[in-house]
Amino acid sequence: MFGQFIAHDITADRSPVTHHDDEAFLRNARSARLDLECMYGDGPVGNPFLFSRKDPAKVLLGLNDRGDAADLPRNQEGIALVGDPRQDVHLLISQMHVAMLKAHNRLVDRLREDGVSEADLVAEARRALTWHYQWAVLFDFLPATIGEERTRKLLQDGPRFFQPDGTVSIPFEFADAAYRFGHSQMRGAYRVQRGGADLTLFPDLIGFRPVTSDRVIDWSLLFDVAGEPAAARSRPIDGCLAEPLLKLPVDITGELDDQDFQSLAVRDLQRGVATGLPSGEAVARLVGEEPLLRDEVGLSEFGWSGETPLWYYLLKEAEVREGGERLGPVGSLIVGEVLLAILDGDPESFRSVDRSWRPTLPSRDPDRFGLADLLVPFEPPIDG
Repeated sequence: MFGQFIAHDITADRSPVTHHDDEAFLRNARSARLDLECMYGDGPVGNPFLFSRKDPAKVLLGLNDRGDAADLPRNQEGIALVGDPRQDVHLLISQMHVAMLKAHNRLVDRLREDGVSEADLVAEARRALTWHYQWAVLFDFLPATIGEERTRKLLQDGPRFFQPDGTVSIPFEFADAAYRFGHSQMRGAYRVQRGGADLTLFPDLIGFRPVTSDRVIDWSLLFDVAGEPAAARSRPIDGCLAEPLLKLPVDITGELDDQDFQSLAVRDLQRGVATGLPSGEAVARLVGEEPLLRDEVGLSEFGWSGETPLWYYLLKEAEVREGGERLGPVGSLIVGEVLLAILDGDPESFRSVDRSWRPTLPSRDPDRFGLADLLVPFEPPIDG
């Protein structure tokens, strides 16, 4: 679900799912930056409803049925007050958004203690949280997605193919194919509290409504946290989607004329058709990788005789070449090079401003700061 959080931060294609507008006029409704725009919106001036009136440097949190600050802020109709409405599509993403809001407020407290002026608190806390988030993307999410060695080589040698000159635009191959790998990783059910029941992704975890106390997520069940039992694993990346994703609820899809578009797989494939994406085999040949064999792709038994749609090819590449543990060589190249280019193309990212910067929030492993340290606060023991 962190991958989905990132996607909401850097891309928003508002064209109809059944077809795209002319490619020359397509517009990404997000800045192609890892800058938490999905969380901060236009900031305290443009979106003042995202911030607390009692403490204007802090972002607003919603209260649940127990009075705990553990939900998104909502209006009287239960509609989330967020920088991007997709952040409330299901419980997993909305609770991750809440965890990031809390991280901002913790940083405000730390910066106040350090003597940062009230006038600078919002900007300084946003920059600090954004840089921690970027660090987690680059040194936690990316190695888990493409592998430690590929990440090391990418950082050492730089991108081979995606080298934008100036402003970064998100390639269709990334947005409409490679970065949709996470759809395959979603499980059909999740346990969100220790000792609780398994809850189906849909309808149990559907969003767009207040979150009750029995739905507040214990992140140690979904991400490995030192001192806690091992977290549940995602599904392997393969050519399959969990059953709830093949019949999406109307809360997500809206009313449909064609019921085939209830399926997330159909929607993903249609995106590739609409933007005229090349086949997976064509991209593999272009970047010098040996394409999968027809038997490895496995579509011949269903009567498919052409080359493979890029989205499906990259799922099967991960399954065949990496056992579903991470993306394969072509998928890794696209995802890794685009994410690195986004960071390096942002003049305000930590890599552009200060590559010597290191996370300042405490981490359970003194040599490694990761996403779990953002989601689950950690206070190191005081000596003596």
